[in-house]
Amino acid sequence: MTAMLLPLPPADVRARINDGRAVLIDIREADEFARSHIAGAQSQPLSGWERAHIRIAPGADVIFTCRSGMRTAGACDRLAARVAGQAFVLEGGLDGWSKAGLPLAVDAKAPLEIMRQVQIAAGALVLLGVVLGFLVSPAFFGLAAFVGAGLTFAGATGFCGMARLLMLAPWNRARPA
Repeated sequence: MTAMLLPLPPADVRARINDGRAVLIDIREADEFARSHIAGAQSQPLSGWERAHIRIAPGADVIFTCRSGMRTAGACDRLAARVAGQAFVLEGGLDGWSKAGLPLAVDAKAPLEIMRQVQIAAGALVLLGVVLGFLVSPAFFGLAAFVGAGLTFAGATGFCGMARLLMLAPWNRARPA
């Protein structure tokens, strides 16, 4: 039988957290969590799920969340398998929480998530290559082709060289506490 996560509306999740009856586990990556999260949530990125040490009080409900609910839904078997008893998912994720008018802990100074940075950089390079290809020299179309090939390689292998380079950028380095 396939494990399931029962959906809970944001108001019910908030009530359970406020009553101390639940622990909220955010499965987004650390850079996403740093930018915004629900106060009191535990960060347990899905990428390290098998190594995660989850702190759950006996008898507490376990509620999982991500940004929209899609990542949680796609990993429900992996998530529910680590919980004794029933597990839950925040309906609509952080987006649903925010739409319900509930507060998020936001750090506007935290850098954008690395994949958003990759999308911005890749899109800008492709656009630049196409514009320069038309206005300056057709050789600049090679820039757009190079970025497209890199994105294809990243999708096929899971290794994104642009993300690795962006992680080294000064704005992505850890700030002193």
